[in-house]
Amino acid sequence: MTRLDSVIRRLTAQRDLLDWATAQLAPEGLVLEVGLGNGRTYDHLRDRLPGREIYVFERSPAAHPASTPPDDFLLVGDVFDTVPRFTERFGRGSAALIHVDIGTGDEDRNRALALELSPLLEALLQPGGLLLGDRAFAMNGSTDIGAQTGVAKGRYFVYRRNDDITSGSAARLAEVHVTPSG
Repeated sequence: MTRLDSVIRRLTAQRDLLDWATAQLAPEGLVLEVGLGNGRTYDHLRDRLPGREIYVFERSPAAHPASTPPDDFLLVGDVFDTVPRFTERFGRGSAALIHVDIGTGDEDRNRALALELSPLLEALLQPGGLLLGDRAFAMNGSTDIGAQTGVAKGRYFVYRRNDDITSGSAARLAEVHVTPSG
């Protein structure tokens, strides 16, 4: 498979999962985009969820102007600073959907980042809320439901926050085998 084939498969999986998630989304709760990049997924979410509040976290915004959120919805800075401040402002369990796409080409660094970020993001998910990510997360109060989506294992990751965080079991990051995107 060529690198072009690989990126097409990844972007197709991403689009299909965003469409799937927005169709299942709870009527209440915030939508969070962690990693703006050039703004493609933010633009897609904005199109699929008109009128919904979508907050975006980005270290260094450089998106196309048409795909940049309004200043009130753009949280600029290191995610380990901005996510805790956001949680203080909006509270735990305030997000219906979190989409995370912040990986690099360094898989060891990506695993460490996901492990450190997991509890911060999971705290924001409301019961039944969804987290979609470009990598595996350690979501102890959530269930890995990726197999229910039809997307190839390891291509993209999907978690649903348990209604009762003491029930169910989630795959721990150390147990997940990440398939390189090629």
